[in-house]
Amino acid sequence: MNNNNKPYSNIPGTTVFDGDMARIGFHLNQFCMSLMQASNRDAFRQDERGYVDKWPMTEAQKKAVLARDFTQLIALGGNIYYLVKLSSSDGLSVAAAVSTMTNLSPEDYMAMMRNGGRSPDGNRYVENDKPKEKP
Repeated sequence: MNNNNKPYSNIPGTTVFDGDMARIGFHLNQFCMSLMQASNRDAFRQDERGYVDKWPMTEAQKKAVLARDFTQLIALGGNIYYLVKLSSSDGLSVAAAVSTMTNLSPEDYMAMMRNGGRSPDGNRYVENDKPKEKP
């Protein structure tokens, strides 16, 4: 699926969770929701690979789950609200899980957010960062 034709496809470092991504990540997100039940969390902890193999996810999604690669999981259709179920089952706070998608420790990530978040410079639509032509 080519998302390059979408009006928001040129925001650096951003994956927009839209209908297409929801379809791509459906089984991944259902897997995450299954972790809301203690018995499923226990089964997952006992045999992670065996548990993910019960779900019709792509191999790339399964590998990203096992590696806890949240950046890749989002790129593969994971929704952060569902992915939190996976990080929570590992005992991670939301801030700790999200900090894995940055080059910051959880403490530094939380400090950055308390201080207003990441600078928008370089994180806007690509055309907004181009120098303006003089009239």
